[in-house]
Amino acid sequence: MTFFISGGAKNGKSSLAQDLTVALANGGKHYYVATMISTGAEDDDRIRRHIEDRDGMGFETVECFRNILDCLDVADPDGVFLVDSVTAMVQNALFPVEKNYEMDLAGAARCGDELVEFAKKVRHVVYVSDYIYSDAERYSESTESYRKALADIDRRLAGICDTVVEVSAGQYFVHKGELRL
Repeated sequence: MTFFISGGAKNGKSSLAQDLTVALANGGKHYYVATMISTGAEDDDRIRRHIEDRDGMGFETVECFRNILDCLDVADPDGVFLVDSVTAMVQNALFPVEKNYEMDLAGAARCGDELVEFAKKVRHVVYVSDYIYSDAERYSESTESYRKALADIDRRLAGICDTVVEVSAGQYFVHKGELRL
């Protein structure tokens, strides 16, 4: 089964995804694919909160900032994978540290291709993404490129996933498939 969960920040996406992953694992292997590269104290706090939130849930953490297929080198494809988040992974691919954060549109496209391929190679995956492209505000060129790349990848993932859920203010809206916990 494949799941795509999207919504605004701090709306309960990660909590839903964690509960869903644990339920799918049914006592078996389940992995938290950590994608955020910390750039400071705010990121460190978010990472710490996510670690605390999943404490005692039996997750094995796999750090994979880009190239999602690489995590299969250390994780069992028959396990259940929680990729949190697509948003961070796309950012890492689009603005790579080793290229001094210069925009790499080809890197973002590769990231989308790999996320789709990953879903085909594992038994279960739960993708979490932030809905950052819905307002009418105009931002800098690089931010607009990021929003567009993420929106394109999110559309692709929603298209291939069995279940698509939007989380808003702690409420779940199932747009495709079924959500059973």
